[in-house]
Amino acid sequence: MVSLLTVAGIVVAVFVGFNIGGSSTGVAFGPAVGSRLVRKATAGALFVGFGFLGAWTVGRNVIATMSSSIVPAAQFTPTASVAVLFFTGVSLLISNLYGVPASTSMTAVGAIVGLGLASDTLNRALMFVIVSAWIVAPLVCFTIGIVVGRYLYPHLDRYVAFTTFDLHFIQLDRSGVIPRPYLNPNASPQDIVGSLSVVAIACYMAFSAGASNAANAVAPLVGEGGALTVDQGVLLAVGAFGLGSFTIARRTLETVGDDITELPILASLIVSIVGGTVITILSYLGIPASLAVSTTSTIIGLGWGRASRAATLAELATPAPEGPELDVATGALVTSRVEEAPAGPTIGDIARHEEPAEEPEEIPDVPDIGVEGPADLDERSLFDPKAAKRIVTMWVVTPSLAVAASYPVFAILL
Repeated sequence: MVSLLTVAGIVVAVFVGFNIGGSSTGVAFGPAVGSRLVRKATAGALFVGFGFLGAWTVGRNVIATMSSSIVPAAQFTPTASVAVLFFTGVSLLISNLYGVPASTSMTAVGAIVGLGLASDTLNRALMFVIVSAWIVAPLVCFTIGIVVGRYLYPHLDRYVAFTTFDLHFIQLDRSGVIPRPYLNPNASPQDIVGSLSVVAIACYMAFSAGASNAANAVAPLVGEGGALTVDQGVLLAVGAFGLGSFTIARRTLETVGDDITELPILASLIVSIVGGTVITILSYLGIPASLAVSTTSTIIGLGWGRASRAATLAELATPAPEGPELDVATGALVTSRVEEAPAGPTIGDIARHEEPAEEPEEIPDVPDIGVEGPADLDERSLFDPKAAKRIVTMWVVTPSLAVAASYPVFAILL
């Protein structure tokens, strides 16, 4: 029975890692694949390589926390390990059904907390630190997003441009016996620097994903008396990531651009840098945290910051009057605003092979804060309060659901 449970635990761990690899590859390399800088197979290989690097180095700290610090390692019996992984998967499924970026780390920790409460072995001091990090990290990402979006983004967007390539950035000359790679002849020096930056940041995101997510797949199976050693756990997790990266990630890489049509490449790079850095720091400290939560918080903050440029701080603090607005020029009542196109090419444009709007011959000045400029998007298209509220609510509900579902089961089994 024990051997069968161990096999079942490994199978469930592979399934969790498979889904993590499929979703995380699309998040990390969506801009790079959409802009034809790398192919899907190359994206999968890079994700596995840098994910392994993150899991083998920084990720060990998170594995140690989740496998032996939240509850003693002895509590992870084969039955308990399978149950923890099962409740993690179910909670993530519910979150995904609601269309909310799922927090694998938070749901996995929630299932372990249920085990700790049922066995009265929960390290409450450590959980206080972890929950505090779960609150502070999104707020930090949200704040950085606001500052960048409101004060820095228009200036960055003024000078940073990305070319949409009809052919891939790196071509292969197959005329000889050995294929010889060469750069796309349409690429300018600025394109080369920008393209390398996009790929480098994607690899950095893969590193962060490996550091934070390896523990979510294998932590219950690792530890004293566990089915796997830490090294074996890392290899199993990264192998499962690879299965997802080379299979279901292909679909994710295709659809991520269409789903985020108003997120320009520049914005996606900012989000990747901020979210990835926060998660890498927390992973180094051994704190399990969610890459999805950090990146989504940055997206919300960046969108709100960009949308708020049309108003001063005093105007933002003043409640807006309800009802239709009066157009001063015509005297007509305006019930809605016309949404304008994003300033830079979006992931959706590139994924659908659409050319962005032609750049003006002269770079326009960045409008002052409090003055609406032609490059600004409609506020509702950049920041949707209802969507943000739904996302934050599910971030609280999902780990709570994992605790509530796992606790009675462990109370009966133990």
